[in-house]
Amino acid sequence: MNLNIAKLNIKRSAIIFSTFITCLYPIHAQTLTVTGTNWVLSIPSITEAGTNYAGTYESATNQVILTVSVPLLLGNGKISVHYEPNPIWNASLVLSAKRTNNGNTVCALCTITGGTTYQTVTQTDIELFRIQAILALASYTGINIQLQLSGVSVTIPATTYNSKVVFTISAI
Repeated sequence: MNLNIAKLNIKRSAIIFSTFITCLYPIHAQTLTVTGTNWVLSIPSITEAGTNYAGTYESATNQVILTVSVPLLLGNGKISVHYEPNPIWNASLVLSAKRTNNGNTVCALCTITGGTTYQTVTQTDIELFRIQAILALASYTGINIQLQLSGVSVTIPATTYNSKVVFTISAI
């Protein structure tokens, strides 16, 4: 009889340990890879008195390319974006981002939603879009992001402005 009790205790320990590992796994399982090229925008010179700049400029539709994985049954992920001045940025310049495609996936029941219209990118994270995995790993490649710069005006001091666009993934 003591032998059966010992076996029962071992089985309970194994179940508790397995549950602990399963609970930790989703926290570290979402991945986000960002590729693309720097967007270098040359604003043409004003040649006539009284004229202003076009004001709004767009990058290529695939300026930034994301690869995202959201694993496990009923898993989900939120892709957020913010910018950091690098080193100088003018507050009158407005940077925006949007998703221009759904990317590629083999997951039939996975969904990607939001982010298809320009959203203003601020210095704090804003949600750009979401991915949900229903029955399997939601793995997307080739999610294209387009950037937009607006607010360009003759009233902004002439210099070079740079910012770094940062994408993050987190649970919803």
